[in-house]
Order: sequence, then C-alpha cells, then structure tokens
Amino acid sequence: MEIPPTLATHPRPRSLDDRPLMVQARALEASFLSEMLNYAGVGKTPEGFGGGIGEEQFGSFLRDEQARQMVEKGGIGLAEQLFNAMTKGKNDAG
Repeated sequence: MEIPPTLATHPRPRSLDDRPLMVQARALEASFLSEMLNYAGVGKTPEGFGGGIGEEQFGSFLRDEQARQMVEKGGIGLAEQLFNAMTKGKNDAG
C-alpha cells in the first residue's frame, strides 16, 4: 500500500541534542495513529472469509507498520506539536 506524502513537513531538530526528542515524538505519533487505525477497524478479520487466527494475531503488526509509514510521509502534525512541547519544556527547565 502506497501512502502519498502530505503537505505536512517534519520539523527538523534544532541541534543534535534534539534528535532523540524528534525520534520519540514520531514514535508517539505512530502509536497514536496505530490505535486510531485499530478503532477504525483496519486489520480486522472479515466475517465471511478471512485469514483465520493468523490474520487476527498479526493484524497489529500491519497497523503498526502502516502508522509508521504515515508518519514518515508527513503524518498528521502530532509529532511536530509533541516535539515543540518537549523542547519548550526542556528549554524552560535548563
């Protein structure tokens, strides 16, 4: 499944010290999107004909990867908001 890029751009870490914060912000956005895909029914086994128990057990892996791909293509802007909040907190504390 190809996910087209969005207009959103990834915020760039301001320094090398900020890079781990950006990685965590993207991971949090991917987790959020994975849960939203789950609630939307992505990866659920169809009633009539499906992949059986294996499809149910491994559906979460598919959703997680789809969410990571969404974040890589721009996401919904949540990572940027999280990154800005974390760097503001870091700057206020330091």
